[in-house]
Amino acid sequence: MSNSKKHTLEPNKWVGLYAEYLFNYAIIRVDDHDLAKDLVQETFYSGLKGMANFRGQASERTWLISILKRKIIDHYRKINSIKGKKEVRVNFYADGDNKGSWLEERVPESWGNSAEKNIENQELKLALDNCIENLPEKFRIVFLLKTVQSYETEEICNELDITASNLWVIIHRARQQLRRCLEDNWFKK
Repeated sequence: MSNSKKHTLEPNKWVGLYAEYLFNYAIIRVDDHDLAKDLVQETFYSGLKGMANFRGQASERTWLISILKRKIIDHYRKINSIKGKKEVRVNFYADGDNKGSWLEERVPESWGNSAEKNIENQELKLALDNCIENLPEKFRIVFLLKTVQSYETEEICNELDITASNLWVIIHRARQQLRRCLEDNWFKK
């Protein structure tokens, strides 16, 4: 550790430097504007309370992200522990606008057609696999590492020698290409 830089905390600059990044990180994971803001505020508060635990081995932002990750996990644990029942999101309408949260035991039963759904799911999987396979090599690798294999952003960036912002641009473009591919090869059958 003697040769590497020891990071310090500057909490007076956190909001200006990290609030937007932390909010964007949270909103993707919780899909609720107000909740994402609350989680970022809780992150800053926990960071202030836990400053004595900061060892300087990671950057301020990395340390704050790790706190935010725990806040998000705690949020989902809390909502999923209600009477030990798992909450699930289900779309019942073709327009997809009407979402509902259901306790797992109360989710309506399927109306049948399981054989047809299995075939449709297999066809969709083949179409998706084909679309992923046709992505440019770098897009495919980054997309699979981040989305399918759940590697951390920092790990991918170090492995592929790219910046975090470059990674998110690649992910965004890969998703756009996958969407177009699925629209052309699956939805317009």
